[in-house]
Amino acid sequence: MRTVFLGCYAPNAFKGLIGGSDREAAINKLLASVGGSLESMMFTRGEFDVVAVANFPNQESGMGVGMAIHASGAFSRISILEELDMDKVLPEARKAAKVYEPAG
Repeated sequence: MRTVFLGCYAPNAFKGLIGGSDREAAINKLLASVGGSLESMMFTRGEFDVVAVANFPNQESGMGVGMAIHASGAFSRISILEELDMDKVLPEARKAAKVYEPAG
């Protein structure tokens, strides 16, 4: 399962970055602990400080990593986006669209 992680570092995490913390090595170790892997990672300027694309064996492992990262206090904000297989989603959307009755 491919997942995109977007994060805003907390002030204490910037101190670690300035001190030379190898974040890519840390992320690789974290992902490997649940059977995942890092596809790409970049530091960004703008709304988010870091963006990572990772692969997970299942949704539970991805959510577990997200919980661990959030609980660490190193981020003031995170967003986790899971890739969808639209070939599987669209048939369900078509079924639902046939019976949905909007308000008004």
